[in-house]
Amino acid sequence: MYDLLLKGGRLIDPSQNMDGTFDVAFADGKVAAIEADIDATLSRDVRDVTGKIVSPGLIDLHTHVYWGGTSLGVDAETIARRSGTTTFVDAGSAGAGNIAGFRKHVIEPSAPRILAYLNISFPGIYAFSKTVMVGECENLRLLDARECLRAAREHLDIIVGMKARVGARAGGSSGMAPLSLAIEVADALGLPVMAHIDNPPPTRDEVLAALRPGDILTHCYRPFPNAPIHGDRTIRQEILEARDRGIIFDIGHGYGGFSFESGVAMLEEGIKPDVLSSDVHVLCVDGPAYDVLAVMSKFMALGMTLTEVIAAATINPARAIRREDIGTLKVGAAGDATIVVERRGRFEHTDAVGETITSDTRLEHDGIVIGGAWWQDAAET
Repeated sequence: MYDLLLKGGRLIDPSQNMDGTFDVAFADGKVAAIEADIDATLSRDVRDVTGKIVSPGLIDLHTHVYWGGTSLGVDAETIARRSGTTTFVDAGSAGAGNIAGFRKHVIEPSAPRILAYLNISFPGIYAFSKTVMVGECENLRLLDARECLRAAREHLDIIVGMKARVGARAGGSSGMAPLSLAIEVADALGLPVMAHIDNPPPTRDEVLAALRPGDILTHCYRPFPNAPIHGDRTIRQEILEARDRGIIFDIGHGYGGFSFESGVAMLEEGIKPDVLSSDVHVLCVDGPAYDVLAVMSKFMALGMTLTEVIAAATINPARAIRREDIGTLKVGAAGDATIVVERRGRFEHTDAVGETITSDTRLEHDGIVIGGAWWQDAAET
C-alpha cells in the first residue's frame, strides 16, 4: 500500500530525462513507483494532478532562513507554502558561534529540509537590515578557521560547505582573507565553498582565480560593478575560463545580485546558469527576488526552457551540494515533489536594479509533497 499517489500529472524530472504523463507513488517517506497508470486503490491518499506539472522537490541553493536568530532571516515554511520549495540551503546566515542555535530552533522543527553553508565569520551575518548594515567579514578578529572547522565537524550532517562574503560591503578592507580562510576550512572538510562578491575590492578576477572546481560563484549574473560582462556586453574571459574549470554558477538573485542586462548578455552567448536560486532574505522576500519559483519564471522569460529551469532548481543544486537523495524522483529517493502550473497572461518581472521585462507565462505553485506526504493538509489542520 502506498501512502500517497500523484495521478495524471506531467512529470518533468531532468535527473532521469523524463517528460511525460506518469503517476508517482510514495511510501515510507520515499519515492516508491513511477508508472504510466498506478491503480488508485493501492494508495491511502490520491491526488489528481491532471494538467499540472510534477517535478522533484525544488531546492533553493541560496537562502537566508535563520528566522528570529539573524536580522536578515525569513521563515522557511512561509516561503515553502507559496513556492513549493522542499529544500532550503541557507547561505551562511550562521557561523560557528550560532550554528547550534540555528539547528535546534529552526532546522530541526522545520517541515521543509534545511541545510547550511557555514559562514567563515564566527557570528554569521549579524547586522543586516534597511537601516543597519555591518559586513560580518570586516573584522578579521571574527574569522577563526579552527572554530569553523570544529563547528562544521560537529554538525557535518547539515553542513554542505563554507560561505565567504567578500567585497567592500561584506568584507570592508579584508580583501581576499575571508575567502582564503573559507577555502582552507573547506579543503580540510572535503567540501565546496560558496563565494559571494559585491563591490570591489576584491575584483571578480581575484575571486575566480581562487575558486576550485566544484566551488560555487553566487551572484554570477550580478550588475556593474564586478559584472560578468564588459561594457560592450561581451563576456569577460575570466568568466569563460572559470566555467571551463568547473566553477558552478549560481544566480543568487537577492536584493542586488542579479541584473537582466548581465543575464541577457550571458544567455545570448549560450552561457546558462548552473543553478537558479533566490537569495531570499528580509530585504527581498517581497521583491524583487521573492523565491526560487519566481526566479525560475524570470529565466523562462529570458528564454530558458521549462525543463532547463527545473533542472537548475532540482538536480543541479543537488549535485552542487553532493546530495544524491534529493533533486530527483528516482525510486528510492527522498519523497519530495513540487506541483506547479504554467499560467498564461501578461506578467512583469523586475531585477535587482529595477529593470522590468514582460512575459506571457509564469510558474505558480499548486502543491507540495514533503517526506512522501501532501504537506499543506498537515500544516493547515
